[in-house]
Amino acid sequence: MIRQTRRVLLASAVALTTAFSVSPVQAQDTRLLASVPSMGFPFFVHMMNEIKAEAETLGVEIVEADGQNSTPKQTADVEAAVIQGLDGILISPTDVNAMAPALQTAVDNGVPVVTIDRRADGVDGILAHVGADNVKGGEAQGQWIIDNFPDGATIVNLQGQPGASAAIDRNEGVHNVLDGVDGYEFIVEQTANFARDQGLSVTESILAGLDSPPDVIVAANDDMALGAIEAVRAQGLEGEIAILGFDALPEALAAVRDGSLAGTVEQFPGGQSRQAMQILVDFVRDDKEPAESLVLLTPIVITADNIDEAERLGELN
Repeated sequence: MIRQTRRVLLASAVALTTAFSVSPVQAQDTRLLASVPSMGFPFFVHMMNEIKAEAETLGVEIVEADGQNSTPKQTADVEAAVIQGLDGILISPTDVNAMAPALQTAVDNGVPVVTIDRRADGVDGILAHVGADNVKGGEAQGQWIIDNFPDGATIVNLQGQPGASAAIDRNEGVHNVLDGVDGYEFIVEQTANFARDQGLSVTESILAGLDSPPDVIVAANDDMALGAIEAVRAQGLEGEIAILGFDALPEALAAVRDGSLAGTVEQFPGGQSRQAMQILVDFVRDDKEPAESLVLLTPIVITADNIDEAERLGELN
């Protein structure tokens, strides 16, 4: 398939072309934008490193962009990629809806787009989405709660960044399993924006307002869970509250190993990165359409019993 000639519709964005940094991979004829929501999150640092490693294996050049947790910043990076004539875009969108206009413009200008980890809704022509099935990840958290608290549990739900598809889907998953089941009650649900400091402060505030501690704190990522551990420890409640995270960061795996974190969900970011890069490069170089436009890896809960299944276990000291 011959892709349409790119139309320069974004002349006002020319000044944005200096917003990128180029990874030190071998310069080839293929240049791709790799954009993640924020390099302030350890998960996305790891994902970017995996993307760059796969790019080096495939012999393509990566233009690396940090979205800085800002839709305008990530939008500007996408617009600059179109102006620069990059060959494709691999992106984890900051917001499921707000990034749609910029990505639609890229697609309309003949720039293939693959989303990774977080999807973008309402964009016609996305080449593929590669990610974990975050709904199933949330469901795995919910099932762990049922399995480990068969007589019921009171639950605090630390939700992720509003508008992020991962936050929406993980929340949906845990509710899919627990809603309507006798004995399981969400006593507080509040966003901590995927941030550790907010996981700490929000948990402190929640615990201060409760007459008795909850049985479980379920968090939509490990950073919030690790913040919750600090709050629980500071109030002398360690061992009384089971805390679940999501992402299987090395620090979270260490907390699972020492018992301060009951479990974390592994979503295999390295596997996501390799598959997404392969799909995009195959299309850019050979016009090869992906066998599937939706590729979802199935997350699992990592506990002390199966910690050897974690992707990043080798990074523990």
